[in-house]
Amino acid sequence: MSKAQLTDFDWDRADNRGFGSGYSASEKAQLEQLINGTISPVAEKEVVKGIVVGMNDREVILNIGSKSDGIVPRSEFRDLTDLKIGDEIEVYIENQEDPNGQLVLSRKKARVITAWDNIQKSFDHDLVIDGFVKRRTKGGLIVDIYSIEAFLPGSQIDVKPIRDFDIFVGKKMEVKVVKINHANNNVVVSHKVLIEKDLEAQRQQILTNLERGQVLEGVIKNMTKFGVFIDLGGVDGLLHITDISWGRINDPSDLLHLDQKINVVVLDFDEDKKRISLGMKQLQAHPWEALSQEIEIGSRVKGKVVNVADYGAFLEIMPGVEGLIHVSEMSWSQHLRNPQDFLKIGDEVEAVVLTLDRNERKMSLGLKQLTADPWTRQEIIEKYAVGTVHKGVVRNLTNFGLFLELEEGIDGLVHVSDLSWTKKIKHPSDFIKVGEELEVMVLELDADNRRLSLSHKHLEENPWDTFESVFAVGSVHKCTIVAKGDKVATLELPYGIEGVCILKNLAKEDGTVGEIGESLDFKVAEFLKDEKRIVLSHTKTWQEKEEPKVEEKPKAPKVEKPKDAEKATLGDLEALSALKEQMEEGEKKKKAAATKKVAKEASAE
Repeated sequence: MSKAQLTDFDWDRADNRGFGSGYSASEKAQLEQLINGTISPVAEKEVVKGIVVGMNDREVILNIGSKSDGIVPRSEFRDLTDLKIGDEIEVYIENQEDPNGQLVLSRKKARVITAWDNIQKSFDHDLVIDGFVKRRTKGGLIVDIYSIEAFLPGSQIDVKPIRDFDIFVGKKMEVKVVKINHANNNVVVSHKVLIEKDLEAQRQQILTNLERGQVLEGVIKNMTKFGVFIDLGGVDGLLHITDISWGRINDPSDLLHLDQKINVVVLDFDEDKKRISLGMKQLQAHPWEALSQEIEIGSRVKGKVVNVADYGAFLEIMPGVEGLIHVSEMSWSQHLRNPQDFLKIGDEVEAVVLTLDRNERKMSLGLKQLTADPWTRQEIIEKYAVGTVHKGVVRNLTNFGLFLELEEGIDGLVHVSDLSWTKKIKHPSDFIKVGEELEVMVLELDADNRRLSLSHKHLEENPWDTFESVFAVGSVHKCTIVAKGDKVATLELPYGIEGVCILKNLAKEDGTVGEIGESLDFKVAEFLKDEKRIVLSHTKTWQEKEEPKVEEKPKAPKVEKPKDAEKATLGDLEALSALKEQMEEGEKKKKAAATKKVAKEASAE
């Protein structure tokens, strides 16, 4: 070593023999700076990034910049099939140093924490997330977002109702977070809000350009009994059942089905309520315009009954062309009945055109015109001649009588006074009911005016000719009191006839008054044959006994009796006395025999 080298040698550095000695203060500072640049400070319960520096079948070694490397189980990397050395992975620091001095890391917990942070960030900033539909569940779908299972309700899948959820399983879907429940770790997402946002601009454009008569294409999204709702591209419109077809339909499903694309025309639009009325039949010409010109009043047409109302039935001649058959035109009978007695929905019948208005598109039809008017038949005069007897059905009851239908279209009137010779009938319902049969005799026939006068009582002879001798004035009869009025009482006489008695003439001999249901003797006071009225009195039956009329006999001239006459009178008196004694003796014998019989019966008992 030269003298110059010895002069420059640092003896202080050479004399230090400790670990890490031999460095100057500046060198130590430089080395510390290098170490701090390669080792970063780490804290527990944090998510950091690490680099894969080694791996085997069981473990993956990661360098997170700490003094030691961390080990993560290989099972936490199952989703990364192409994992290799040098890949950057996020991990969660569970423990900086376990009992073995090892750094403990977890990729699974890091993914969960990162996922919830991303979900919260997406919810706060209204971000769109790419999700994966894993499976179907009750009421919706389970979507995987950031490895967290979120619930997608069925109502939030699309703006239109979804009937098959299975078509979305296994597919990717963009969603937005609409609700987070941190307490239960639940997340609710929606795909519908994305569609609605895209449709809003389209909806505004449709509403702005919407006008009556505009033809649009739509999809049936919902069906009801009264119509269907059409999706016009973000705006819904109602197609009423009456605007689906010119013909009559009972249910929209007869012609349409869900998700069907159809063309409709705008009939009306309410800007305030955003209601759109649509029509489909208006895209076709009205069937009345195609109605044959050969059809006119008097023509016969065939059709199907499509509706039956209280007042008549509607016959469909062709789809969209209907005629009304009023109930009065179904039968020649003058008494209106229920149209359902003649026709039912679905019946195919023939009818005659009565009125036709092509401009108003109205038509009235008749069924009875297919047969001749029964009143115009020639044999009607002979068949229902005065005095002929017939049977008919009671069709209607009125205060003054009843209407009897003898045959289809032939009706007659039986006046209430012509129902019975003997009974006073106040209303026909007291005698007969609607629908029952009644035998009658024709009293009068007026074919021109369609009138027929009938009688039931004339089937028998007038009994009042006979009653005049039976119930002569002054005769006494056993009668029953059946009713009492304000002034008179009604009595039931023999032979089923009725009489009347003034209330004061019901007084009995003992001072009481006859009551309803009581049978007493009555004397005929008046017999009014023309009025068919018999007036009786009970009081006269006992008053006239108490006060018999005494007739003064003229005084006979005094004649001297012959002597033989006095003897004859005495002889007659003796005969009468003997007869009296004989009768008394007979009475004694009868009483004795009766007493003996009673005693015999008593001893036998």
